[in-house]
Amino acid sequence: MSNYPIKTLQFEKAKKMGVEIKPSTLKTKKIDVFKDGKKLASIGGVYKDGRFYNDYATYIEKLGKTEADKKRKNYLARHAKEPKEKNGIKTPSYWADKILW
Repeated sequence: MSNYPIKTLQFEKAKKMGVEIKPSTLKTKKIDVFKDGKKLASIGGVYKDGRFYNDYATYIEKLGKTEADKKRKNYLARHAKEPKEKNGIKTPSYWADKILW
């Protein structure tokens, strides 16, 4: 189980989207996304050594908003071609973009 410390910003984003987030039950992911008790996706990467990939809220804490905004722009550009919906269902990439970035 993930012990990722979910940030206030991520809880706020999830709430605005009408979903709930919890630490992931998968050791390779940071957060699980739920709607009405149903799991929609597991998002956020974890390195093999257990460290978490950084995300927008983490970068704000570590580097400040200006640098975090640059990291966010680069992340979104790198992942822009990933499908955000498949068969009418939002993909993990969609949820990661909206909640983590």
